[in-house]
Amino acid sequence: MKRRRVVILGAAGRDFHDFNVVFRDDPHCEVVAFTAAQIPGIAGRVYPAALAGPLYPEGIPIVPESDLAALVRRRRVEEVVLAYSDLAHEDVMHRGSVALAAGADFRLLAPRATMLRAARPVVSICAVRTGAGKSPAARHVANVLTRRGLRVAVVRHPMPYGDLAEQAVQRFAALADLDRARCTIEEREEYEPHLAAGRVVYAGVDYAAVLHLAEREADVILWEGGNNDTPFFAPDLEIVLADPHRPGHERLYHPGETNLLRAHVVVIAKCDTADPRDVAAVRASVRAANPAATLVESALPPVADRPDLVRGQRVLVVEDGPTLTHGGMAYGAGTLVAKSLAAAALVDPRPFAVGSIAATLAANPHIGPVLPAMGYDEAQVAELAETIGRAACDTVVVATPVNLARLVAIDRPVCRVTYEYADRGEPTLGAVVLARLPAAPAVPPPARRTRRRPRGTPR
Repeated sequence: MKRRRVVILGAAGRDFHDFNVVFRDDPHCEVVAFTAAQIPGIAGRVYPAALAGPLYPEGIPIVPESDLAALVRRRRVEEVVLAYSDLAHEDVMHRGSVALAAGADFRLLAPRATMLRAARPVVSICAVRTGAGKSPAARHVANVLTRRGLRVAVVRHPMPYGDLAEQAVQRFAALADLDRARCTIEEREEYEPHLAAGRVVYAGVDYAAVLHLAEREADVILWEGGNNDTPFFAPDLEIVLADPHRPGHERLYHPGETNLLRAHVVVIAKCDTADPRDVAAVRASVRAANPAATLVESALPPVADRPDLVRGQRVLVVEDGPTLTHGGMAYGAGTLVAKSLAAAALVDPRPFAVGSIAATLAANPHIGPVLPAMGYDEAQVAELAETIGRAACDTVVVATPVNLARLVAIDRPVCRVTYEYADRGEPTLGAVVLARLPAAPAVPPPARRTRRRPRGTPR
């Protein structure tokens, strides 16, 4: 039987999940390669046979996306499937054009084709763009559910940057678990705040197995998305954040617009720091796109722990990395705080940047005089530390969710900037969640579960 040759365009996350759910056991398809983008150091690896299944005894190679056209022609690929997030709609079709010109069909999988069904109620927190404020909103919702007496399992969108087989199913309950797993800065930014609140975080590569573990230990599953991706689990309540600092982007990016159109609840975040005209523009856009959604407005007030170190000083601001790179933002909470506290100057990191940090800044000229907290591997963490050490500043303003000083030696005074979700008017997000969340099942989830197959997939 001739198998249809497929390439999955990805960025180490959604691509592996789509393969596991849709393609892994399909004898009619052969996934000849994954491509890698957005995340450094992913290309050149192999999706291991232990995860790929019996149809792929040698595993599946991961190649640079720049090789796509040549790969399609060389391997006579018949279909290219896009499986990563936060791309402008125009960029989606640029990739489609490359595939079509090389001779392959170009395909987008519907969210329902890749969503797993849970034995527990699922609340999802997603967004229209990277950096909209998902993580603070997820922490807020988790607190609301915990105060109601529910056991909450936080399942995070994948960040499998290490050994994929080892990372198939991950459970983090303490900081020591992060150390043992050699988690990157990006992973720690998402996990550490939940661990500090006493919650368990689950992640991995095989999300059917991740879900099976999480639903055994909790009453409610809280899906915390990455970038602007759609949920991996079928949500009973779908919450989507929009960002008034980027008005109009809610309709211009994939799959963020899909999230907007699917949402039960849309949260307009950062209303406290955005221009009121932009808040109004986003509100009108959301109403036009999804009039059935409940609309919630919120604030994300940044707080400096040592403001005296900022006033009148030359400061190097370190911001959340993906917000600046994937999310296209020129600044973040640290910049807002530094300006509000009348810092003497924001030190541009470019003259001091080394290695991959310098390359990241060069590849993202939209970024302002701030340093993205990049740390996808130990070498990049070392380059981040060297860049900070070389910067001609008086104070380092760290505005990432992780305690960066615990991971990187900083020889200057550090001011940490934190930000937590805050309600802004009625209705509040907590009230909406409690009103719309289905009751948790009274019986334990089944001991065994199977992946939900998309309609039409051969058995």
